[in-house]
Amino acid sequence: MRQYIETHYQIYVIRHIPKMITWTRVRYRVGQFFHTFWTSFQPVDAACAARHLSADMLALFRRMPRAEQHHGIDVCRKLEAQGYTDPDLLSAALLHDVGKTLAPPQLWERIIVVLGEYFFPTRARRWSTGEARGLRRGFVIRRLHPQWGAALTEQAGASPRTVALIRYHHDPPCDDAELAILQKVENT
Repeated sequence: MRQYIETHYQIYVIRHIPKMITWTRVRYRVGQFFHTFWTSFQPVDAACAARHLSADMLALFRRMPRAEQHHGIDVCRKLEAQGYTDPDLLSAALLHDVGKTLAPPQLWERIIVVLGEYFFPTRARRWSTGEARGLRRGFVIRRLHPQWGAALTEQAGASPRTVALIRYHHDPPCDDAELAILQKVENT
């Protein structure tokens, strides 16, 4: 009987843990939604950004919506709290979503992307191709904003390393330790 229970428990875990992890991600996104809404009304600590960005990159930072500025500062502060001091990493933390200034996603598009990636991951990848218009717009922005941000920061004089961190911040994890920590901190 005990072996029967253990076997069925293992089967349950194998079948349901991935969904539970995904629900954790959905809960995180819901919390992020409310945080984004709330921070839209809060002042931005521009001094934090000014400590890490050149004048041209600070101008890019200021073009971002207030909620994106707060997000960048939060990521930067979390990295600093963990002892990271690399200027390229901290600049990338502040500007990793600057590409969204070229096509700012609407709230409903962000919601559709989160739900689409959760319920229809294969289709979501397909929807992220093509032009950024219609119902595909949010998916295309999600896929392309890192490249757009890399181009913008390169034009503003960012280091090649900062540009690379921004360009690849949504790519699958690799053996780049700084990119991995940026991705981890951005998603917590």
